[in-house]
Amino acid sequence: MDTQGQARKTTKVGTVVAKKMAKTVTVAVERQVRHPLYRKIVRRKQTFLVHDGTEKCKVGDVVRIIETRPISKTKRWRVLEIIGLTPELTATPIENNPLEAKPAAAAPVEPVETTEPAEPAEQAEPGTGEEQ
Repeated sequence: MDTQGQARKTTKVGTVVAKKMAKTVTVAVERQVRHPLYRKIVRRKQTFLVHDGTEKCKVGDVVRIIETRPISKTKRWRVLEIIGLTPELTATPIENNPLEAKPAAAAPVEPVETTEPAEPAEQAEPGTGEEQ
């Protein structure tokens, strides 16, 4: 075979969105294109079934994929490298996090007694006619 005449293989960068099959992951690749009429930048997403022979990819990983020979009916890409790991694997736990701290148990509040005398009930004045 002529090795100098071979075309370069296409590589893309995307995010793993599903891992439900053996040695296969679904990768979403997002690109931005300019709309031909309105000239607005529009996001376009495309998903690929990608061969993951080592099964190291997890959902959320950023991976570089490369074009390859057909592996199955729909798989024509394979994982070249894992660029970024899932944020839950790269984040370090926060020590003394105030949001996770439980509030201290407050002492029960006792009712406060009032020392003021109760006001006497109002009585109707005689001759006003309210008692009929």
